[in-house]
Amino acid sequence: MQDVAGEVEGQVLVTLLRAESLINDGTALVIYSLAVGVTAGSEHLSTAHVSGLVALSYGGGLAAGAVVAWLGIQLRRRVRQLGDTLLDNLTIILIPFSAYLVAEQIEASGVLAVVVCGLIMSQAGPSLGQAAARRQTEAFWSLAMYLLNGALFILVGLEAQAGVRALSSTALTEAVVMVVAVACALVIVRLLFLLVAVYTIRALDRRPQQRGRRMGHRARAVSALAGFRGAVSLALALSVPYTLDSDAPFPDRDTIIFVTAGVVVATLVVQGLVLPTVARWARLPRDTDSEQELALARTAASQATLDALPATAADLDTDAEIVEDMKAEYETHLSTAHAVVAASDPESEPLLRRRRQETSLRLALLEHKRSAVIALRDRHRIDDAVLLRLQEQLDAEEVRLAQLSQDQ
Repeated sequence: MQDVAGEVEGQVLVTLLRAESLINDGTALVIYSLAVGVTAGSEHLSTAHVSGLVALSYGGGLAAGAVVAWLGIQLRRRVRQLGDTLLDNLTIILIPFSAYLVAEQIEASGVLAVVVCGLIMSQAGPSLGQAAARRQTEAFWSLAMYLLNGALFILVGLEAQAGVRALSSTALTEAVVMVVAVACALVIVRLLFLLVAVYTIRALDRRPQQRGRRMGHRARAVSALAGFRGAVSLALALSVPYTLDSDAPFPDRDTIIFVTAGVVVATLVVQGLVLPTVARWARLPRDTDSEQELALARTAASQATLDALPATAADLDTDAEIVEDMKAEYETHLSTAHAVVAASDPESEPLLRRRRQETSLRLALLEHKRSAVIALRDRHRIDDAVLLRLQEQLDAEEVRLAQLSQDQ
């Protein structure tokens, strides 16, 4: 019973961390833009005015994201019919930028528009894209995210250096103290909010379902330390204008940028180094849901294929021998998926061991295939275009087998 409760606790924690990262940034941007506008003199502080701006930012952002997502779905359906993978990927890149720009044009929250658009597209995307386009997208974004993260750290260093040069020795000392104070305050306030929110919900909602979603204090400590600051925080600091509407310098702009950059570094370095230790202390259980869901999906896919095999083979007038071979292959896939679900059963171990050995053998033989093809190219028996086509097929097979090996 404790293991089940611990597993639920871990699932709830991961879900909360993923969800809040999407909404919190949008909320912070709305409030921050209002604060900067009031300070600069472009906005006036009143309950009615601020409430209207917040409603416009949220409502307009949600509406803009939904509308752009709907248009994006219609566009991707038409692009798919063309079969152009580059055009499909270009559409994928342009959709979130379009949502942001549309929201900004109506003075709504562009971040919330992108979040809503992304959530909708993530649900519709798997049925819209092509296999080749998805492979291209994954390769592009893995490299793009790596480069963007690297550029972020370079930007943090440049801005911190600029802030140091602009501050006097006394102001610099005060700014360093502020970095430590703000970094500590962020963790403490986050922990206090989690405690207050939890006990408030418990006082108002006493249903058994709510009790089943409760987390322990150890898991809450992990959540408190997991609130990292990064690109959004630095972008907000850099968006502070240089001057007010009266042409006077914006007060303490260099200090704001230096403290923000320092807090980003402090949270990533200090909290990043401490978090693994705290996670081990919290004894969070290993999340097995993804493995079970993966096995469930493979079982359903193999069963659906077996069910559709006779009718599909009849429509294509496929030879009976080929049908039997494919039936045996998919039955093997189905039995393997069942064995993964029942991995604790000793009877499933021989089948899993056989599949692991078969996958390892196929991976090892792929290297011999690749060497043979390259040797043909080197002897000028085939040209580079043929080599590239075969290498692409071999690479796709290697990626598939490597992923299968990890899952097993």
